Amino acid sequence: MEQKLAPVFWLLGKSALRYFVLAGIPFLLFYVFFPAKFFRQKIQQRLASRKDFLREVWYSMQSTLVFTAIAAALLFTPLRQYTRIYDHLQDHPGWYLWTSVAIALVIHDTYFYWMHRLLHHKNLFKLAHVVHHKSTNPSPWSSYSFHLLEAAPEGLVLVVITMILPIHQLGIFLFTIAAFIINVYGHLGYEIMPRWVRRTWLFEVINSSVHHNLHHSKFKGNYGLYFRFWDRVMGTEHPDYVKEYDRVQAQRLQRAAKTAAQPPVAASL
Repeated sequence: MEQKLAPVFWLLGKSALRYFVLAGIPFLLFYVFFPAKFFRQKIQQRLASRKDFLREVWYSMQSTLVFTAIAAALLFTPLRQYTRIYDHLQDHPGWYLWTSVAIALVIHDTYFYWMHRLLHHKNLFKLAHVVHHKSTNPSPWSSYSFHLLEAAPEGLVLVVITMILPIHQLGIFLFTIAAFIINVYGHLGYEIMPRWVRRTWLFEVINSSVHHNLHHSKFKGNYGLYFRFWDRVMGTEHPDYVKEYDRVQAQRLQRAAKTAAQPPVAASL
């Protein structure tokens, strides 16, 4: 029994470690060590409280348990025979590993958009999704802050992906890492996207931290996870998104110019 559970506990430990490292490092940088340095990139000027952070970590650990259970069922139980997970990298060309990760992200974005819109139905929102929206001013810790009834459909995307897409275990790992990093960026509370992106086609395709932050502060619109595609096609992108994004970027420029214009402070003897 212990031998059968060992891989599950290993997977749980790895998932928890991923959360605390990938959410914890940006939290320490932006919220603890260098908030003054990054202040001009803050999307909402008010600050979340310690109570908010603790609530987000608590719910995120519950979500991590749910995600681990789903992954363990796919990897370590007879359910695996119904998936398209493959064991040997050489079963597909070398380039396919990265292609499968990219396709998995596209599948996830589509799945998430429609699931997310459904969770905003007034009954489901009150039942489950309201927990995530308690983070009206999100932080990296809120990335996995879900009610258990939301965590389950959030995690079931892995079932969808592995049932329809040939993917190696390494591909699953890379997908979960990429997905979580992007999720942390969306909940960061700071806009760190390079300013030059605004003048490229990339801005028309991908989401920004401002994009998802606006969803948390306004509660409606901007349901997509990685891309703007479904929000734009379905007319659910918040009408103030581009204006808000430009405001935050202009704020960065103004504060940077003001800092550069200040005379240097003489060192005290």
